[in-house]
Amino acid sequence: MTNPLAGLFTARQKEAARRDLFVRSMRLCGEYLAAQGDRTAPRHARLTRAIGTLAASLDTPSADPFDALLQVGERALEAGGDDGPVLALGVAETATLIRQRSKGAWRLRGLALDGLGRDDEALEAYDRYLTLSQDGDAAQEVTRRIDTLRRRRACLEEAAALFPGAGSPLRDLVGRPAAAAAPEFAAHVRARVAEHGMGDPAVRRLLELYAAYRRLAERDGMPDPLLGGSTPIGVGGLRRLVTGRTVCLVSGAAEVAGSTLGAEIDRYDLVVRCDAFRIRAQGTGGRTGLHAVSLRGDAPWDGPAWTQPAGVRLVFGDPAAAWRRAVRQRLVPGAQEHVGDASLRRPLSDPALLGDGGWGTGTTTAFTVLRLLDFLDVSPRLDLIGFDKPGRLRPEEAEWVMDRATHVDARTMRIALR
Repeated sequence: MTNPLAGLFTARQKEAARRDLFVRSMRLCGEYLAAQGDRTAPRHARLTRAIGTLAASLDTPSADPFDALLQVGERALEAGGDDGPVLALGVAETATLIRQRSKGAWRLRGLALDGLGRDDEALEAYDRYLTLSQDGDAAQEVTRRIDTLRRRRACLEEAAALFPGAGSPLRDLVGRPAAAAAPEFAAHVRARVAEHGMGDPAVRRLLELYAAYRRLAERDGMPDPLLGGSTPIGVGGLRRLVTGRTVCLVSGAAEVAGSTLGAEIDRYDLVVRCDAFRIRAQGTGGRTGLHAVSLRGDAPWDGPAWTQPAGVRLVFGDPAAAWRRAVRQRLVPGAQEHVGDASLRRPLSDPALLGDGGWGTGTTTAFTVLRLLDFLDVSPRLDLIGFDKPGRLRPEEAEWVMDRATHVDARTMRIALR
């Protein structure tokens, strides 16, 4: 006879085990915080807040703390250092026990193992993530990271095979963190150069492998460095592309998406959109002639890839090193015909371009691209749609726009500057 209470007891046992796993994660977080002392860097503050959110969700019966747990792991990776990835791995291991089919948990586990230099285990976690994922931006990033780890390993293995008698130390470096392996790889290269000379073909190949390894240690490889034929353009190239064309800058506001302005928007020669946007053809129109995006945060290269098709993609950001890394990692081959080069990465503050100081570092992407297009002054019509409400632009930006507006149409949410 079946016990009608058996299912209830089983459910309670599972819930108790789940609660114990969350308690384990809180203990890991407490040990991490206790070891930090008085660190006050912003990345540690964000991790502390994430831990607080997790603790609060555990004490709220109606809350599901799983997302808060993953956020702690993400913030731990962001905090870095020697102990950040360790905490992230502990959290990820717990998360994969709680939900064995969670894509986010397996991705976090892979990133943590990757950060600790445990390449074999990272590849297994990444493969599990891809098995659970559909094609998407994050899956593409993980695929690129898998390719980088495998290419890095191949460099070490081929380098070790070039000089079998002296190559065994290189085989021991496989699976170790690149930061720790690189000095030993460099020492091996110097020893072989001293022993055989630069004229030896094997030495020359060894130098090529070492250079490739160092590049892959600093940044992920690019499957297509030419980005599917995308053409870099500077200020002159952008001016030629815009000259004589009517331009419309479209807001991502819900009012625009819910409108019936799509056909009217698509009648412009060049439709400009900013940052993350969604297409709803009836309201927003279906074309994107120019996509402008601003880099934000401490690690802007870790954001989602820019997969939306666009004629021109302009990436605004400073400093130059972060801009270059983000462009390398987030541009997608074939997703754009033209890419703005470094001369267009900070148009407002670049004295060689606008040199229009005083706007600060938080300028909206919409205003940055609008100010650039206005400065070029080659479009017979330059309109904004959906920027007529407070909050769409910063107050000083909205004031600049309204001071130069030639017409405002509340019905179509249009502000005309020409």
